[in-house]
Amino acid sequence: MNTICRLKVVIILLWFVGANCQSAMVSIKGGTYTPLYGVDSLQVTITDFEMDVYPVTNADYLAFVSKRTKWRRSKVISLFADKSYLSKWVSDTIIGADQSLKAAATNVSWFAANDYCSSKGKRLPTIDEWEYVAMANETQPDARTIESYNEYILSWYEKPKTFNSEIGSTFMNYWKVYDLHGLVWEWTEDFNSVLVSGESRKDVDTDSDLFCGSAAINATDLMNYAAFMRYAIRGSLKAKYTMRNLGFRCVK
Repeated sequence: MNTICRLKVVIILLWFVGANCQSAMVSIKGGTYTPLYGVDSLQVTITDFEMDVYPVTNADYLAFVSKRTKWRRSKVISLFADKSYLSKWVSDTIIGADQSLKAAATNVSWFAANDYCSSKGKRLPTIDEWEYVAMANETQPDARTIESYNEYILSWYEKPKTFNSEIGSTFMNYWKVYDLHGLVWEWTEDFNSVLVSGESRKDVDTDSDLFCGSAAINATDLMNYAAFMRYAIRGSLKAKYTMRNLGFRCVK
């Protein structure tokens, strides 16, 4: 085998290993937690599930649109994605020069993200599943009362262009999941149910308070304010919307 052939084999192997690492999942042990602002009446039970270790990358999404051509930028219909869909890509199958294949895929609508996960035999996480895993720091499953942890989350909200960072550039949390804070916002399966009472949300008024001015003013606790920011973002979205700093990951 000549040198060029060997080099091609090495590149293919490296791509294969990298792709498998990026699509790796970890098991999340379920439990009961108190979401939002620590209201005791809102106890939510999470059953066991698996979550992607990393957000879906540009490389992952490029492979997806190569096969599912309806999600290419030139072919997606306006009902399922707004005008900013993949707007930083050069073409249907070429990402922007300032983008990394290992960075999180962004400017992707909920419809597209949902179909991506479905194509992998997975789904988007629910709000409660995402929040349950995201409340962990490096050593504790629930670090929300630790001031330094909440300061870290809030400091990320002020940093520009973190979406350009490659996956794995933030810490690995207690569940061995990366980048829930510090990289991009992430779609959830039920993002548009924030204001709707359901089995896990017993009090509509409590949820509605998230979007009142008084809620923002009273969210003096760092944990509460960070949660308020996330729920405010979710409440502003529609399924066709895309954002430069909004990505996703899958669960099953």
